[in-house]
Amino acid sequence: MPDATPRPEPFTLHTDPAALADLRARLRATRWPDAPEDAGWALGTDVAYLRDLVAYWADGFDWPAQEADLARLPHFRVPLGGLGIHYVHARAVAPAGPVLPLVLSHGWPDSFWRYSTVVPLLTDPGAHGGDSADAFDVVVPDMPGYGYSDRPTGPALDTVAVAGLWARLMTVLGYERFGAAGGDIGSGVSRFLALDHPDRVVAVHRTDGGLPVFAGDPATLAPEERDFLAGAAAWGGSEGAYAAMHRTKPQTAAVGLTDSPAGLAAWIVEKLRSWSDRSLTPDEMLTNLTIYWLTGTIGSSMRMYNANSAIPPAQHARRVEVPSGFSLFPGDLVRPPRAWLDRTANVVRVTEPPRGGHFAPIEEPELYAQELRDFFRPYRVSA
Repeated sequence: MPDATPRPEPFTLHTDPAALADLRARLRATRWPDAPEDAGWALGTDVAYLRDLVAYWADGFDWPAQEADLARLPHFRVPLGGLGIHYVHARAVAPAGPVLPLVLSHGWPDSFWRYSTVVPLLTDPGAHGGDSADAFDVVVPDMPGYGYSDRPTGPALDTVAVAGLWARLMTVLGYERFGAAGGDIGSGVSRFLALDHPDRVVAVHRTDGGLPVFAGDPATLAPEERDFLAGAAAWGGSEGAYAAMHRTKPQTAAVGLTDSPAGLAAWIVEKLRSWSDRSLTPDEMLTNLTIYWLTGTIGSSMRMYNANSAIPPAQHARRVEVPSGFSLFPGDLVRPPRAWLDRTANVVRVTEPPRGGHFAPIEEPELYAQELRDFFRPYRVSA
């Protein structure tokens, strides 16, 4: 199909039973490392915890049921930029006013899964304690190399390039004006959508300000901004080893993580645990992990860090002039001060919800949905 005239096609989630049998056999055959007594999570993933999770993954976790639940969402694929892009496209249900299209961008280590619970709350708020006037048409793509989207055969795409793909996707779907929202890497994608397509993005919502990049004189920063930069550097020193590996030698880690589901779980579960404000359930974590395993996308997802590390500093210095909102959840990684947000964006709203962390759409879907409804409400008519 020529990419010049891409046409979306329905996509069905389906797993070959042989792939599940292979997964379970690998889980049962895990060769476990030793661990110091009472190490817990201090040195990384708690091996005792992981043993229990892997045992459940092998003999208790019902992937077909989880897959069927995910399949209730409307899934599609479309060729864009030479890649098959998977996305969820759910339209507003019984809207009571203008419908705002909204593209949601995920991060690492996840996929469209990040928003799978929140989609019905956004498309049909009237059925979930909200106002039908706040209904959205929701588009949730898997970034290239994540989930059910194709893996680039050449260099990974960076957030700038993915933002360009999403702008084209929204055109293919018939949306000339739309809102954008995201967190983690998806925060950067949403930022570049607003920077590069300000005539199309009515407003942009993010759950973080990204890790700070500043090439100027620190003396020009407010004290709280300098504290923010120092805090981000300290976090990188204590928690950022995974990101250094992703940026520099992702293929080294990819070999083991693609071969061993227990290794994949160790790499991702530690982040799901430490970056969340509540304990995700085993089924929630294993749904995310199983998507990674079945699609073989851990290596390609990590390579995006390498691509993003090459984004020129001038791109990071650009200020977003599109109306911007931030929901800073208390359990997220590095929370920016208002002075930094005002420096980098045209901020019209900042909130601090009472609960939630890095994976707020999964952890607290009702809170997250309400944050989006409240922020985007003034921009519906202009869309």
